[in-house]
Parts: sequence; structure tokens; C-alpha cells
Amino acid sequence: MGYKTTTAGLFAFMFVLFIIIGWLIGGFFLGNWIAGSMLFLAIAAIMNLVAYFYSHKIVLRSHGAKIIEEHENQRLFRIVKEVAREADIEMPKVAIIPSDTPNAFATGRNEENAIVAATEGILNTLNDEELKGVMAHEIGHIKSRDMLIMSIAATLAGAITFLTRMVMFQMMFGRGRRMNPVLLLTLILAPIGAIIIKLAISRKREFEADKKGAEISKNPNALADALEKLNAGNKRNPMKSRNTTSASLFIVNPFKGKTMAKLFSSHPPTEERVNRLREMASDFSYL
Repeated sequence: MGYKTTTAGLFAFMFVLFIIIGWLIGGFFLGNWIAGSMLFLAIAAIMNLVAYFYSHKIVLRSHGAKIIEEHENQRLFRIVKEVAREADIEMPKVAIIPSDTPNAFATGRNEENAIVAATEGILNTLNDEELKGVMAHEIGHIKSRDMLIMSIAATLAGAITFLTRMVMFQMMFGRGRRMNPVLLLTLILAPIGAIIIKLAISRKREFEADKKGAEISKNPNALADALEKLNAGNKRNPMKSRNTTSASLFIVNPFKGKTMAKLFSSHPPTEERVNRLREMASDFSYL
């Protein structure tokens, strides 16, 4: 309940932010703040709608991931099949990423189109119980429809960023209007605020996927152990891919050797995630 309430609150705040921006600067477009705001919201929505339906193909291709059959990795298939059965969802497709960096992610817009992907590194790093915890975490994302949630967040954040950049361009090179200090400050801070809110939603969904993963696998300690190993492994050997925009998909950030500032991180601190899982393990209802 707390997770859903907080996420709804973040979405509401972002939407209010969008309305305020539209009221302040929408008149630059079509001479009407409502029409101008809706125009850029529609553009951002179309961009993210395309991403929603095709991003899984883009992400898999960008990391060289290959969808496999059961005989190609029976261990991974067996664990995913077991977790899917315990989570009461259809068996997702399984992919392997040719990378030594230990990590995993889930993608796909719904359960029918879901894919779980694991790197070669994670298969060599984790034991069966730890790997089961990670796969349960990823299937937790699928059950929560996190791709839909993050697509909505990206739509609002994208609309805010797109609108403010276009107005800034118009003010600097188009109409030659004098910069209003309040308007200028809004144009600078609004996109930053939208990104911060989107990242906050991403961090919330990671906490929720940890909780669901622990509940599905019935072994919070195994997932906690896995997170500690993955955090160390990704700091020691970050992923070489250039597609850093997909960082939020992975169970831990695979692209940074150092932890980013918490406010601008797509993932919560690993230590906090591990502590929450250890606390869950003390409740015998999960054992």
C-alpha cells in the first residue's frame, strides 16, 4: 500500500508540475497554454508509445542478448520455470547476454511478451538459490507491470523536458523576447525535477521487486546475498555496452564503477536493499 501510494503521489506531483509549466509557457505555442501543453504531451506520448512496444527488441539487440531454448541452458530454464510457476504467471522467454559482468533484467510490456535476460557472468557467479532470488526479482517486475509504470513516467518527464527546451530555444533564437527571471528559472529547474521524480519512481519499483522476489522465492537471504555479490561484481567489472540508458532495467547498475548520488540514481543503495531483505528473513512467514 505504501509503495502504491508513494508512486501515485510522485505521478501526481509530476503531472501538476507539467500543468504549471504549461500555464507559464504554453502560450508560446498555438497562442494557448492548454493547446501548447497538450501538443507536446502528445508528442512525448507517441515517442514513448513506440518505445513501449519496441524497447524490448532494442534493449536485447543493444546488449547482444540471444533468446534461447531450454536445451541451450537447462539450469537457467529450470530456475525461471520454477519461479514463474510459483509466481503464477506464464513462462517468460529467456535470453542470455554475452557479458562477464554479473547482472540480469526483465523487459516486455506485459506477461505475454515478457523476457528475462541473464548475463553469462551472473550464471558463473551465483549459486542456484541466489540465481532463483534474482529471477524472482525480475518476475516481480513483470507481475507489477513496471514497464507500463516507467513508460508513463518517461512520457511525463519527456513532455516536460521537450516543452521547456523548445520554449528556451524560441526565447533565445526565435521571438527575441526578454527573459523573465521566474520563467527562466522554471525552464532550468523543471526538467531536472522531472528526471528526479522519474528516478525516484524507478528506485521505488526496485524496492517493490525485491519484496516480491523474496516472497516468490521464499528466501530473502539468498536474494540479499546475490545483491551483495552483484554489487561487488559490477563495481569491479562494469559493463562495456554504450547503451547506458538501459541502466534502470538491470537489477543493479551495470555501467558505473562508483555509486552515483542517491538523488540521481536509478537504483536504491544496495546496502539499504540488503538490510530490508535481511529484515524480511527474520519473519518466519517468509522462511
